[in-house]
Amino acid sequence: MHADHPATATAAGGTARTGGTPLPVPVDAALRAAGWRPGRWDIKQAEIWADTLRRHTSPAGHRHAVFPAAVEAWAQYGGLHITPQGGGREIAPATIHLDPMYGLHLARTLGDLGRALDTEVSPIGEETETQALLAIDAQGRVYSLDHSGDWFLGAHIDHALTTLFTGARPTRLTVS
Repeated sequence: MHADHPATATAAGGTARTGGTPLPVPVDAALRAAGWRPGRWDIKQAEIWADTLRRHTSPAGHRHAVFPAAVEAWAQYGGLHITPQGGGREIAPATIHLDPMYGLHLARTLGDLGRALDTEVSPIGEETETQALLAIDAQGRVYSLDHSGDWFLGAHIDHALTTLFTGARPTRLTVS
């Protein structure tokens, strides 16, 4: 069951708002085509993913971090296969599947990123065409990890979805 979440409302003109942030029309269209609706909140599935990640230990003893920002992203968007509509502004828009199980066996990789960023990081899904892992940190910032590096997608899930679906160029993370 998908219970409505109080942090989601509909703005004037029919643009979806999540957490008080308006979603651009192409992002809203891609989400709705995937079956999302304002107020979607599947906490039962989010808790199943949280329990699965908490129980998993890599052969070398690495464990996943699970925290509220990740659980909230899973509850609101988890399970969706999202294909953007139209072309990208700077790069091709990404098709994604929001399922944290794509990162199940990447606890060490996510732990390393978390240490570099001085936070915890948890998986949220995958860019399906490139197999880049999508991850969220404890503050709600979203990242993409692929063969070419680690990328900052946005300060929260809505900004990240906008980056991914509009083809805006993400910011490469660098060591300083």
